[in-house]
Amino acid sequence: MTFSRFFHVVEEGGGGEEEEERLLAAERQEPFVVETMTATETNNRKGSGHVGVEIPDTAHQISSDSWFQVAFVLTTGINSAYVLGYSGTVMVPLGWIGGVVGLIIATAISLYANSLVAKLHEFGGRRHIRYRDLAGFIYGRKAYHLTWGLQYVNLFMINCGFIILAGSALKAVYVLFRDDHVIKLPHCIAIAGLICAVFAIGIPHLSALGTWLAVSTILSLIYIVVAIVLSVRDGVKAPPRDYEIQGSSLSKLFTITGAAANLVFAFNTGMLPEIQATVRQPVVKNMMKALYFQFTAGVLPMYAVTFIGYWAYGSSTSTYLLNSVNGPLWVKALANVSAILQSVISLHIFASPTYEYMDTKFGVKGNPLALKNLTFRIMARGGYIAVSTLVSALLPFLGDFMSLTGAVSTFPLTFILANHMYYKAMNNKLNPMQKLWHWLNVVFFSLMSLAAAIAAVRLIALDSKNFHVFADL
Repeated sequence: MTFSRFFHVVEEGGGGEEEEERLLAAERQEPFVVETMTATETNNRKGSGHVGVEIPDTAHQISSDSWFQVAFVLTTGINSAYVLGYSGTVMVPLGWIGGVVGLIIATAISLYANSLVAKLHEFGGRRHIRYRDLAGFIYGRKAYHLTWGLQYVNLFMINCGFIILAGSALKAVYVLFRDDHVIKLPHCIAIAGLICAVFAIGIPHLSALGTWLAVSTILSLIYIVVAIVLSVRDGVKAPPRDYEIQGSSLSKLFTITGAAANLVFAFNTGMLPEIQATVRQPVVKNMMKALYFQFTAGVLPMYAVTFIGYWAYGSSTSTYLLNSVNGPLWVKALANVSAILQSVISLHIFASPTYEYMDTKFGVKGNPLALKNLTFRIMARGGYIAVSTLVSALLPFLGDFMSLTGAVSTFPLTFILANHMYYKAMNNKLNPMQKLWHWLNVVFFSLMSLAAAIAAVRLIALDSKNFHVFADL
């Protein structure tokens, strides 16, 4: 069966957003209905499959994708080029026992937390196609804005990380053939940002990725297989490695805490409702299928490259595994180019909530290739990528981005908010033990978030002393 049969894409335009009325309706916990429906809204309502379930206005396509395509969107996030860093950013600080146990536990709790959010997608007779819509519907207007702020920061830092990854991979390709230091990391990050901008302009919305998800899977397999094969070859030939956690007791405490943030960062998107919005009815059942795929078959490549990379190089493993491996130049170049291109596709996934907000806010509708729509995407998305690229070049510390993102936004969005929203929404249906369980999760992950944030800030402060802005790492 070909990927094209799975990834059938319907491309439509969209309508504007009645932001103020929608927020007020959410605060009153009443459905908000747009009186005049655009072609996209009509199609979205037909695709909802549930009469009586209100669909918020959006310029992007919803209810058009199979659970399998959504599963590949999620798996693309897990097996993005970030996996090439987990041997160094997770296993080195945690060691064998902490790293293996931590990854398995993080997998289980991430599946649980994401399933809580997925089950609330149609809570209250309304489809919550954005994370902030769900929070606003349950808590009110202030929570809407707070959640949107957290999510925006989360996705912005993730996307900066993808640009850093793509730039680092591009520099690695250059160094393979010319180690003259003429082209430095900031230059490579700028080139990577330009590629990301071109792709963002060309793909109008998340469902339009279609065949690009198949391309992403192939690219992921290339750099993962190359990294595994070359790591195994190096590991077999190498003398015994040192797997001890490095540093003083205080330093170990901070690095272990920071690595915990990297663990949750590895598995969570912070945009589950936006991804679930694209799946066909029944949305909860199909999303659960996608989540089960993501956290079973989808995590296996990530596990393999993470564990084998650490086995091969021990505590000296680089935070970008392809910098540690030895092998034919063309093989390493192929893997790095694959990492560059896959990062471009992954960034588009994580930037899609921001793009959807801009398109809906400014009423982008009709043919995506129309001159007006192209011009808007060039200015809006090009500006967003430009700012992201500037920040990435200014502070190109990949491990810091992962730790800080996990601490300040992934923990709150994925674990704290998910448990409390479910507790509040299902309060009448939960027994006392279930209520206590959700409150324990809220308290525990709040403490973890605070500790991880302190560790991440400390890490950034140390790196700022060692490296200047626009550093050529």
